[in-house]
Amino acid sequence: MKVVHKIEPIFTPSSKILILGTMPSPKSRENKIYYGHPKNRFWTVLSSILKENLPNTNLEKIELLKKYNIALWDVLHSCDIEGASDNSIKNPVPNDIKSIVDKSEIKHIFTTGKKALELYNKLCLENVGIEAISLPSTSPANFRYSTEKLIEEYSIILKYLK
Repeated sequence: MKVVHKIEPIFTPSSKILILGTMPSPKSRENKIYYGHPKNRFWTVLSSILKENLPNTNLEKIELLKKYNIALWDVLHSCDIEGASDNSIKNPVPNDIKSIVDKSEIKHIFTTGKKALELYNKLCLENVGIEAISLPSTSPANFRYSTEKLIEEYSIILKYLK
């Protein structure tokens, strides 16, 4: 099924890091927020490493990102995808990542999963010019990582927020 990305990037001119997923899941598109599936652990992990309360509303999630100068977007603008399966992605068309990098202080990019890194490297790296660091997926399908292990892995971003 062809999917076009309709969630705006979250960033400010003072954003220091950018976290990229691949494409919003059906639940994220329905809820109009990144990592919007109730079982996705992204917001739990992020609030934990930032020592903040878990944000509940979309507005609280956006405010948390802005407070810590974290930008959030996805590598892809559109693609053919089955459900939320990154492995099914075909005909990927990238977002213009450079456009928000140029309007901010972003110097470091992280991806949430290997597929996001693969697509970023293939479709965006040359234009953007910033190597990305891959973090594990926070998807409930990534059962190899406990929430505690994800918190440990995601803690790396803290040094880039200073």
